[in-house]
Amino acid sequence: QVQLVESGGGLVQPGGSLRLSCAASGRIFSISTMRWYRQAPGNQRELVATIFNGGSTNYAGSVKGRFAISRDNAKNMGYLQMNSLKVEDTAVYSCAAWVDGRQYWGPGTQVTVSS
Repeated sequence: QVQLVESGGGLVQPGGSLRLSCAASGRIFSISTMRWYRQAPGNQRELVATIFNGGSTNYAGSVKGRFAISRDNAKNMGYLQMNSLKVEDTAVYSCAAWVDGRQYWGPGTQVTVSS
């Protein structure tokens, strides 16, 4: 069984930075696409960033230029560097990854941006 677990969330002031991590564990042959999503209370889940197996990336317009997605294939890890955080970035952030042809989700980590 494959598991994804996020870490790195917390409380940060506007303008601050956080780095989220997504650790994949279990019986893994290969991980293709990895994504970060977020969901704020009362809102629909939003796709934040995508990184493909070759390293190319896509971002939501609301985070472009502030967030950076990356991965370490050797460690089965994904990351989301979040800079210049805004109050509206407050949400539960979840990672999702396609592992050996099946998509898995982590439980999420809370990010709160507040002064």
